Amino acid sequence: MGLGQMGFGLLSVSIWLPIAVGILLLALGRDDNPGAARWLALVGSVASFGVTVPLITGFDKGTAALQFQENLPWIARFNVNYHLGVDGISVWFVLLTAFITIIVVVAAWQVITERVAQYMGAFLILSGLMVGVFCAADGLLFYVFFEATLIPMYIIIGVWGGPRRVYAAFKFFLYTLAGSLLMLVALIFLYYKSGGSFDIAAWHKLPLTLHQQALLFFAFLAAFSVKVPMWPVHTWLPDAHVEAPTGGSVVLAAIMLKLGAYGFLRFSMPIAPDASHEYAWVIIAMSLIAVVYIGLVALVQQDMKKLVAYSSIAHMGFVTLGFFVFNELGVSGGLVQMISHGFVSAAMFLAIGVLYDRVHSRDIASYGGVVNTMPKFAAFALFFTMANCGLPGTGGFVGEWMVILATVSVNFWLGAIAATALISGAAYSLWMYKRVYFGKVANEHVRKLIDLDGREFAIMAVLAAATLFMGVYPKPFTDVMHVSVTELLKHVAVSKLH
Repeated sequence: MGLGQMGFGLLSVSIWLPIAVGILLLALGRDDNPGAARWLALVGSVASFGVTVPLITGFDKGTAALQFQENLPWIARFNVNYHLGVDGISVWFVLLTAFITIIVVVAAWQVITERVAQYMGAFLILSGLMVGVFCAADGLLFYVFFEATLIPMYIIIGVWGGPRRVYAAFKFFLYTLAGSLLMLVALIFLYYKSGGSFDIAAWHKLPLTLHQQALLFFAFLAAFSVKVPMWPVHTWLPDAHVEAPTGGSVVLAAIMLKLGAYGFLRFSMPIAPDASHEYAWVIIAMSLIAVVYIGLVALVQQDMKKLVAYSSIAHMGFVTLGFFVFNELGVSGGLVQMISHGFVSAAMFLAIGVLYDRVHSRDIASYGGVVNTMPKFAAFALFFTMANCGLPGTGGFVGEWMVILATVSVNFWLGAIAATALISGAAYSLWMYKRVYFGKVANEHVRKLIDLDGREFAIMAVLAAATLFMGVYPKPFTDVMHVSVTELLKHVAVSKLH
């Protein structure tokens, strides 16, 4: 018996340890000892990450079955179980969530000075809830975690955000909640259709007509497309990013957007495979519009955060495109893109945060010649900007390249359209870099800038190492997901109607 079968409790600890530490921080809740709150948050986040590491070291790559399973009755009357498990598709995201949480805690160390305990607590609770989404093997449990993530993020934007934070938080909450209500209807339908079971694996085997599948497919599309977010339901994201504190932007881009993309692989494709094939063109069209049109929108942004927010939408377009070309290279490429985007987008938002903490402006026009006063920082920023463009050798390249190859194998012209993103991505990323970092020192603010301190340097170095490792050697990531992706595609290829 492998570690995967014996590791009972690991997933529960991964979920509830950060939540418990977060609640403890909220209970502290006073600003008279912010140092203790910071250290408690750091210890809690590092311990939470430590718990997730055995999930990879003990992971059996030879099976597509759920591993580290826990299954306890929760609401016995309605046959709802506290059922957890991870496979090759979800396991990396558990680690990514715990890893990014440490980054956020360290990044906020000196920046957040008011309500420190609540800020750290909100992020740790959010971290545990997001891990819950990736581990849930019961439909209702998934829905509870999926919706619960909205609450801490709503508070993070609404309390620590910018001047229009309440508007942005409200818009974020309404958009994502409205989409999810249709998913709840779909889950209730599946519950009755399966004879009173919320087990997601059982739903994958249901004999559904094409009409039923189509209704389910579009109900799930409503929930997951808003979360990704796909064009045209993307408008909440730039507002949320601009108003969110740096840590909020990092978690939103690195993890929360992935919850929607993950939902497509866990629900839409396996439960409604025929409808997924039938309406794949809808997703492909939405994805390509995101890749091309949103890339052009990013070009004209004057606010750095808005520019990176739009670039996130374009990059996530690659993910959904990869999933719905239905080949292994595409799905694996989409997953690799999700992980690498987690590192790169986190670094991009943290870099903007470094400048904002010093100058208190996100406008590109407020800068110029930063390389003269912050050479170390400018070097890191250039590396992450190149990764954002999809430069070979960085994590940003691998996923996009896999998706483009997969798309070309299905239809050359679709692949060619997707490949234009590499041009527009380079255009908006390098154009922003040129105006902010190169040239003469633009003003007094830039002249007074101080280069990275040890804490900031460490954060940038860790993210740079992760991005570089993924770009040079993506094999460990693709090896873990290979069997699960193959099984999923086999399942989706076999029609339930025949």
